[in-house]
Amino acid sequence: MIDTHCHLFFDELYNDLNNVINEAKSSGIRYIISPSTNLETSRKNIEIAEKYPEVFVAVGIHPHDTANFNDNILIELEKLLEHSKVIAIGEVGLDYYYKFSSKEIQQVAFREQLKLAKKHKLPVIIHNREADEDLMRIFEEEVNSSLFGQFHCFNGNYEMARRVIELRSFVSFTGNITYPKNENLINILKRIEPENLLLETDSPFMSPHPFRGKTNKPSHLKIIAEKLAEIHKITFDDIVRTTNFNVYRLFKIGELPKPSFTYKIGNTLYINITNRCNASCVFCDREGYASVAGYNLRMPKSMEPPAQVFIQEIGNPKEYDEIVFCGFGEPTIRLDVVKKVAKYVKENGGRTRLNTDGHGNVINKRNILPELQGLIDSVSISLNSADPDQYSRLMQIDKSMFYEMVNFTREAKKYISEVVVTIVDLNEVNLEKAREFAEKELGVKFRAREYF
Repeated sequence: MIDTHCHLFFDELYNDLNNVINEAKSSGIRYIISPSTNLETSRKNIEIAEKYPEVFVAVGIHPHDTANFNDNILIELEKLLEHSKVIAIGEVGLDYYYKFSSKEIQQVAFREQLKLAKKHKLPVIIHNREADEDLMRIFEEEVNSSLFGQFHCFNGNYEMARRVIELRSFVSFTGNITYPKNENLINILKRIEPENLLLETDSPFMSPHPFRGKTNKPSHLKIIAEKLAEIHKITFDDIVRTTNFNVYRLFKIGELPKPSFTYKIGNTLYINITNRCNASCVFCDREGYASVAGYNLRMPKSMEPPAQVFIQEIGNPKEYDEIVFCGFGEPTIRLDVVKKVAKYVKENGGRTRLNTDGHGNVINKRNILPELQGLIDSVSISLNSADPDQYSRLMQIDKSMFYEMVNFTREAKKYISEVVVTIVDLNEVNLEKAREFAEKELGVKFRAREYF
């Protein structure tokens, strides 16, 4: 695990630092990021990081400490960025709950530190309390292709979380997700895919249950990770693997995992058939990290394995709830491989699903659905939009492919027992129109997938 937010310089931890670090390591913590609050704590954090290989540092001026913010402070802060253990700027942001600094000076300090982050291509760790509107306005005004952040101890609404994710930043929650009577926060968290989450304790504050009211420590991070796994109905290992990859993406610590040919999430095994695709969806990260749940799925054509490799990695198909043909490409581009692997799975008592854009007949220049009868138990087809023009824009493909997908869906009902169409729940897509089109026009099941 990686604790992305733990203030090691506070006396509650600093006065017993050796034990705190050793306990963290014993509980499964690999790295700790310690954000600062001002110049003094930034320097103190760097001294800690020089002593402990597990510790990395964010330097910055917390909104509580911005009353005397000026250009000289910014110059001194920039000097600290030269240290190899400094990997971010933070903790910065706005706090309108306490009145330690005026709103105006907080906003100036926040904006100037965002500019500093852009200049040095560093991520930011963001604090927010009762300042959602101003915080997001300033962040959106400054954001560009090199500015990303962690919105720590997230306490905004779902719409804010969604916007943060659209801007390619991350959110994290503390021990408060373990407290009773916190349903609103839990309901938001349920809708945020793990690919958008980081782990944090916010030590020495925000202790999880059953340590609430006591000093929080990074060793308590496992409690938070277990709660996230419970909320998302996945395993503890799924959460750790996914959030560690997210840390690599944002902070560039840890390492990039090797590409995976198969990958397990919960008790479902996914088959990474290909990265090749006939579409180029605007919401797809195929040309970016191409990761899902902490697995690296980047796979050039030269790496694509034969069917036997997938079969060996599957082993006994009955160990899984389902074997899913997917990946960041279109599986029917390698139809022969899909058929060989599916045949093995079915002959050995497994269940199969195909995730497809519904263009397989065009790709293979024939009706492939009769060939999938008895091999595929369920097919999930990307509808994406019930409007052909919008479909074309989202998938960056000719509009005629909308009708090919529709025909494929109708034809699939003849050969496959379960047919589902899906959309990615983007703001510009009319979800209810898509649902009605799926259920009434196509006569199939419908599912909306959260955007991440």
